[in-house]
Amino acid sequence: MIWRATAFVVAFASPAAAIDIQEITSPGGITAWLVEEPSIPFTALELRFEGGASLDPDGKRGVTNLMMGLLEEGAGDMDARAFAEARESIAARYEFGAYDDTITVGAQFLTENRDESVALLREALLNPRFDQDAIDRVRGQVESGIRSDLKDPDEISSTKFFDLAFGDHPYGTSLEGTLESIATITADDLEAARRAALAKDQLFVGAVGDITAEELGILLDELLGELEQSGPEVPPKIDFGLEGGITVVNFEGPQSTALFGHEGMERDDPDYFAAFILMEILGGGGVESRLGFEVREERGLTYSIASFLVPKDLSTMVLGRVRSSNETIAEAIEVTRAEWAKIAESGVTAEELERTQKYLTGAYPLRFDGNGTIANILAGMQQSDLGLDYINTRNANINAVTLEEINRVAAELLDADDLHFVVVGEPEGLTSTN
Repeated sequence: MIWRATAFVVAFASPAAAIDIQEITSPGGITAWLVEEPSIPFTALELRFEGGASLDPDGKRGVTNLMMGLLEEGAGDMDARAFAEARESIAARYEFGAYDDTITVGAQFLTENRDESVALLREALLNPRFDQDAIDRVRGQVESGIRSDLKDPDEISSTKFFDLAFGDHPYGTSLEGTLESIATITADDLEAARRAALAKDQLFVGAVGDITAEELGILLDELLGELEQSGPEVPPKIDFGLEGGITVVNFEGPQSTALFGHEGMERDDPDYFAAFILMEILGGGGVESRLGFEVREERGLTYSIASFLVPKDLSTMVLGRVRSSNETIAEAIEVTRAEWAKIAESGVTAEELERTQKYLTGAYPLRFDGNGTIANILAGMQQSDLGLDYINTRNANINAVTLEEINRVAAELLDADDLHFVVVGEPEGLTSTN
């Protein structure tokens, strides 16, 4: 086994504590990042597999999401009830999630029950049962969610927006699938999805807690050694496909909701930190934002407006959302466009930059509030190729952004004419432009 380590400091509410991140490679060749914390007999493990719901085959949209929802519904010789009883008897906790670009597996377990906890999780990952009664039950839960989304203005706006932006690409449809697509999914489809999604060449691992590097290496080989070595290729990258304009989706009710955006920025772009600060100033929630002040405070047009960067693996966006009454949504959109154009043309002020840098650097240590959270951060850092020293350098990179730099990025990134608004409701004074 080989590993290297680098130290970073995280300030908690208690005095600052130094935490060493070790990069280890198991005897079987699985790489992981580890923070040893032996003071509490407990370990958190986070597994991330690239690809996620984007790997759904044609005609089987929703299969990856459904598969992840079934991993705890029986494994090996245990049905769903027996699996739940086994997990509860050892006080283990497992979490399974599906996202557009990633699937996640989280595990938390006591040191005294480590072997049993890992063995049980291994059964879930390698030998899930996919019993028909469990499939029908979980599929019913997904169907209920889909039906609920069909009546939710926020979900309707998202569905329409991403359909217009990405079309037949997986990003163009919900990872839950449709009532029609999930109705056709069989146990064989679920097993094929498991093999495709859980592959070692797509894997990133974060671990925090009462476990040594040597112990973690052995654990990973036992847990993951028999997974598929490689998975299918992910779909190709796709350009954001919406031009500026408005799309209105009629929906009865007193309020309209709008999702809006245009093309964004890659996470590895050298200007990403400047763009990140810029979007916090424009429409973030941590400090008083431009949009929050002009649309909410100054004019009272909404209770909620936000904008943010969305650097997905296969495309990038700058998105925002605003809700307003049907009588005022047109004005809210007009003010949003005006502020978008203003900050692109005139930039931000030195006071805004300083205030936001102070907020972002001060709030960052608060993210490290537990073993599970830190394990998740470690896996995410690897997936984003941020480097072992990212936590130690992140705040310095935030503070290094200059006024000249952020205003250049504002002019290059933001274009009010490119904003497309998908409005769901009965908006007065708005009609579709395409």
